[in-house]
Amino acid sequence: MKELIDLYVSFFKVGILTFGGGMAMLPMLTSELVEKRKWVTEEEILDYFAIGQCTPGIIAVNTATFVGYKRRKALGGLMTTLGVISPSIIIITIVAAFLGNISDNPYVQKALWGIRVAACALILEGILKIGRKGIKDAFGVIIFLLAFLAVLFLGVKSVIIVIIAIIVGIAYGIIRAKGVVK
Repeated sequence: MKELIDLYVSFFKVGILTFGGGMAMLPMLTSELVEKRKWVTEEEILDYFAIGQCTPGIIAVNTATFVGYKRRKALGGLMTTLGVISPSIIIITIVAAFLGNISDNPYVQKALWGIRVAACALILEGILKIGRKGIKDAFGVIIFLLAFLAVLFLGVKSVIIVIIAIIVGIAYGIIRAKGVVK
């Protein structure tokens, strides 16, 4: 029971202290789950995060569910999911009650601007961390660049990029296993 409460509290902290969405959560998830709690390895959190991005739904919720399920199966997944969404529900309820009255306030506007800028920095940190762990060789760099260019300049949908990357990854793994490519 204590671990279930710890799962909820850990993900509640991540949910309440992270602004900017799922990508901005990666540094906090790494700190809390890998370094402090040692519930998952850095490789595992990056895998869960990558899968969380590729599956329908919110990245943070998907990642939380994966970690909770790893620790305590379905009940762990439920506790981590509730933990990560509880702060948002509380904050959104409070903000919705008062936003109409304060949205034009210049201090609120400046605070929101600051939050957006900070969220961009956190997202960039998450991208760099995933890149350092996920791109392991020249072929990975090529796949990254092609995917990035396809999204940026051709407007290819992310689901298509993911499907193609899965196919290319499997093919590359098979070719490497046969010794054709090192």
